[in-house]
Amino acid sequence: MLIKPGELLAAIESPADLRKLDQKQLVQLSSELRQFVIDNVSVYGGHFGASLGVIELTVALHYAFNTPYDQLVWDVGHQAYGHKILTGRRDSFHTNRKYGGLSGFPKRKESPYDTFGVGHSSTSISAALGMAMASQYKGEADRQHIAVIGDGAMTGGMAFEAMNHAGVSNSNLLIVLNDNCMSIDPNVGALKDYLTDITTSHTYNKAKEEVWKLLGKFSKFGTSAQEVVSKVENSIKSFLLQHSNMFESLNLRYFGPVDGHDVDHLVHIFKDMRNIPGPKILHCITTKGKGFALAEQDQTKWHAPGVFDKITGEIHKTVYDKPQPPKFQDVFGHTLVELAEQNPKIMGITPAMPSGSSLNIMMKAMPERAFDVGIAEQHAVTFSAGLATQGLVPFCNIYSTFMQRAYDQVVHDVCIQNLHVVFCLDRAGFAGADGPTHHGAYDIAYMRSIPNIVVASPMDEAELRNMMYSAQLPREGAYSIRYPRGQGVMPNWKTPMEKIEDGIGRLVQEGEEVAILTLGPIGNYVAEASQLLAAEGLQPAHYDMRFAKPLDSALLHKIFKKFNKVVTVEDGCLMGGFGSAVLEWMADQGYSATVKRLGIPDRIVEHGEQLELHRECGFDPEGIASAVRELAAVANTKTTSIV
Repeated sequence: MLIKPGELLAAIESPADLRKLDQKQLVQLSSELRQFVIDNVSVYGGHFGASLGVIELTVALHYAFNTPYDQLVWDVGHQAYGHKILTGRRDSFHTNRKYGGLSGFPKRKESPYDTFGVGHSSTSISAALGMAMASQYKGEADRQHIAVIGDGAMTGGMAFEAMNHAGVSNSNLLIVLNDNCMSIDPNVGALKDYLTDITTSHTYNKAKEEVWKLLGKFSKFGTSAQEVVSKVENSIKSFLLQHSNMFESLNLRYFGPVDGHDVDHLVHIFKDMRNIPGPKILHCITTKGKGFALAEQDQTKWHAPGVFDKITGEIHKTVYDKPQPPKFQDVFGHTLVELAEQNPKIMGITPAMPSGSSLNIMMKAMPERAFDVGIAEQHAVTFSAGLATQGLVPFCNIYSTFMQRAYDQVVHDVCIQNLHVVFCLDRAGFAGADGPTHHGAYDIAYMRSIPNIVVASPMDEAELRNMMYSAQLPREGAYSIRYPRGQGVMPNWKTPMEKIEDGIGRLVQEGEEVAILTLGPIGNYVAEASQLLAAEGLQPAHYDMRFAKPLDSALLHKIFKKFNKVVTVEDGCLMGGFGSAVLEWMADQGYSATVKRLGIPDRIVEHGEQLELHRECGFDPEGIASAVRELAAVANTKTTSIV
């Protein structure tokens, strides 16, 4: 079902069409664009509140700047739905985040208006600065470069690194700070307090009013914005000296705060900004979820609510006639509190994802022992290392894809020092509709290559609890536990916790001729694959290895003595992953076998439902069954082969 756009929006196929409108029509267009987002997301799902909060900003930016020649970079990209709709993707927007459809984030190969692919936070200023410096080098003096970054993403260290560079660059760069006091969860930290001080400061508001009055006054007489800024320079500086400005101290001209929902005023400001040389920042105050009352009131819940009734606000959820398994993240959250009640040394850490990781359960129960450190994965890991040096046991919960950003800290600050830090990697494997920027494809490979760390993955909720229990017991070195997005398999999941020795796997199913070795919850597909094979007279053995490092050497000896046909399955990259570890062990031990590895191939896999992506990559139940059939058909041989 295609959603019908409003009268003005229906005529816009590109920003060039937008710029044909009279400026007075932009309020109506903003209303139509907001309604189009509401209509589509309510029916098809997706991120919601972030895009509603920047509707006027989006319209004003594309109206005032000559995109795509002027280059617009969005940070993270949750807020780019309006941008996509205005840049030629209105009629295909219903495919957003669907398998084979539009990406939920800006993507370079999708549109020339998507100047930089995003998904992880705090990258926009660096990217836009690089573009600005390239334009300067090529002699494109008239080309504008705009980075739109939220106050949540501004807490990431990379944003500060970029501003530090921008301040000495003399680049044609505009940073638009979209300040709504939110990321997915409410923002935390000193920067949040600082921005609040700016928005409520009488000094700053007086400065803002005088600057914009002068801009308007001089523009009537044909005076350029550059001349205006020069004339009011001393006035601005005197105000800033009364209330120190962090951005000005980095040599970024600061303007604002301004109303991010006043589209007419924003257009005037952006047109003036085009004529102000050098790096600058415009501070815009917006409301996440603007225009949909429930989303304004509960911004975390409505970040990505799923399908809902746009009239009543009822979020549609599947009703089951029997108890369902919990999400792995919730098992983590409740189990961590349970363990922390028994072990006073346990602490919880997350970089800005308390609700997504379910650390919010511990933050509510034990606020003095659970920390949201903002969008700062590197800091989260080294902060955890600091806690560990003092005899505490930090559980550092980071999405697998975001842990990539703190790899140096895992190596340098945790593992080289052999510190007891427990990493819980949520969203490991395919992350689904969020796509390649969010897939947790690489953690098995990058974690198992480091000394002084255990790399584990539970097949079910009981195993997750056991691994968490085992990880918090006294030990030297780090412990990494990976688990996927979504539900587990055990409705009655709250089982007694038992210690699992490092590197000990288990036999799940006896079998003949072919052995299937799995790591993590993907092993639950084997039961269905075995049912498919049973009708054909095939009965493979199934081993849940549980650890990619250390491998269960004793169990592997038993397997390779009995089987010369082996399938390995993992929801992780094949290059250097669990299957590679098994092959390395087999070669080192001198065994010969035909081994087929199933997992994420050496290419970028796009977005879609997890089962769709597993099927695409050949490790869904049918893919596993097909691999067993293929090996069963291979004549027995003593020569090692890998297929």
